[in-house]
Amino acid sequence: MNNYKKELASEQRDELLKVLKTRFEKNMNRHKGIQWADVLVKLEANPEKLWTLDEMEITGGEPDVVGYDKSTKEYIFIDCSPETPKGRRSLCYDRAAWESRKEHKPQNSAIDLATEMGITILTEEQYRELQQLGKFDTKTSSWLETPADIRALGGAIFGDYRFGRVFIYHNGAESYYAARGFRGSLRV
Repeated sequence: MNNYKKELASEQRDELLKVLKTRFEKNMNRHKGIQWADVLVKLEANPEKLWTLDEMEITGGEPDVVGYDKSTKEYIFIDCSPETPKGRRSLCYDRAAWESRKEHKPQNSAIDLATEMGITILTEEQYRELQQLGKFDTKTSSWLETPADIRALGGAIFGDYRFGRVFIYHNGAESYYAARGFRGSLRV
């Protein structure tokens, strides 16, 4: 794990907040009943979360608010890019899958990169909820948090949107494709 401080310079912070606000206002259907001013207060109080949102943005995720958890009083950001984020593709599922490859290893794994970024990979439930907000991954696919019993057998699951519906399917966890990445979630 890196020991550097995960905080943005003020200029970077201001630019990111501007991008997030514009996206928020352009996509009000994703967060009915949530006000940007309330989200901004939480973001300004959590500079390390801004760093993570910037990582999501840099890798092409287009993070946006998709909900509010009343029990934890947290806003939920999810990658809302039309296709799986470009900067997070060609990754196998996790470290064990990466280590199992004898040759042609990908640069990283989805789980390791998500951890480095400070986000969690979407669950199947979160992925299906995201698909209620639009059509995502019509040409790509995204690794999803895989149940332990499937992972123990060497597999991992992914989702995409084809033929007017969401598909959840499986692959060997060590596989990787140019059109498969992962979407993440962050609570602020």
